[in-house]
Amino acid sequence: MIEVEHLTKYYGSIPALEDVSFQVGQGEVIGFLGPNGAGKSTAMRILTGFSPATRGFARIGGYEVHAHPLEVKRRVGYLPERVPLYDEMVVSGFLRFVAEVKGVSRGNVKAEVGRVMERCSVVDISDRMIAHLSKGYRQRVGLAQALIGSPPVLILDEPTVGLDPRQIIEIRQMIKELGKEHTVLLSTHILPEVSMVCERVIIINHGRIVTEDRLDRLTGKEGDRTLEDVFMEAIAKEGGVRGEPEAEKQ
Repeated sequence: MIEVEHLTKYYGSIPALEDVSFQVGQGEVIGFLGPNGAGKSTAMRILTGFSPATRGFARIGGYEVHAHPLEVKRRVGYLPERVPLYDEMVVSGFLRFVAEVKGVSRGNVKAEVGRVMERCSVVDISDRMIAHLSKGYRQRVGLAQALIGSPPVLILDEPTVGLDPRQIIEIRQMIKELGKEHTVLLSTHILPEVSMVCERVIIINHGRIVTEDRLDRLTGKEGDRTLEDVFMEAIAKEGGVRGEPEAEKQ
C-alpha cells in the first residue's frame, strides 16, 4: 500500500531525507521511529502530498504521490502532529465540512460523520465548540477527520503527544483496532506504544533508515531486548542525534 523508493529531500543545502526506501503492505501497522530532526515528519508530508521530494518516488496504493495527488489523497487519512482543526466550529459541523471536502456524496455525509464520531467516541461532544475541547478530545476529532471516507491508509504523526496516561491508553487501543481495517504508518516517541500496536518498525536517523525489521526479531523471541535498547543502539551507530533543519520544525 505504501512504496517509497530512494526518497531524498533537501531544505537548501541541508538533507532531511537521503535515499530512503521501504514498503508497507496491506493491513500492516508499522512504527516509524527516530529522534527529533531525523526526517520522519518530512517523509510523512511527502507521502501525503504536502511537500515535494527532491528525488525519488513515493506511491500510495500504486499511485505516485505527485503524479496523481488527488488519487493519493482519496486513499490516505492523515493526522499531523499539529491537529488541523477549526476552533470556531462545532465538532459535527467540522466533520461535515471535512466530508464534503473529501468528496463524500451529499446523501452519505450524515451517515459518514455519524460513523466516524461513533468510532472515535466523540458523539457526546458533537455540538461542542472545538476551541473548548480538551487535548484528548481534540486528538479524537483529529482521528475522526482522518477516518472520513474510509481511506485504506492512515498516516499518524505523534497521535498521543501531550495526552495524559488515560488518554494515551484510549488512543492506543483505538489505533490497534484501526489496524484491523487499515494500513497504518505510526510515528511516535512513545516506544511502549509501538511495542503494543506495531508488527514492524522502521528507525530513521540523519535522514537515513538505520534499522528495519519485525518487532519480534529485533527484541528476540524471549524479549531479550527492549525496543528502547534497539532504538538507542540504532541511532548510536549513526553518530547520535543531529539538530533539526528549520523546515522540519514547522
